[in-house]
Amino acid sequence: MVRVIRARYENGVLKPLEKLDLKDGEEVEVVIRRSSVNVFGVLLRRRPDLKPEDVDKVIEELENEGVL
Repeated sequence: MVRVIRARYENGVLKPLEKLDLKDGEEVEVVIRRSSVNVFGVLLRRRPDLKPEDVDKVIEELENEGVL
């Protein structure tokens, strides 16, 4: 099963920003992808109306096409 969640890194620990349906001690695989704001800061400055979630979709499409 694949589920994408957002998390915040604080004091050396990744903290999920939403409830996870996991049992104590269950192991998961984590893929780190920085916020699109870091990657497309210029785009966001030029198009302040874009939401980070919208830019994330563009990044995902580019990754799927092998551009990034």
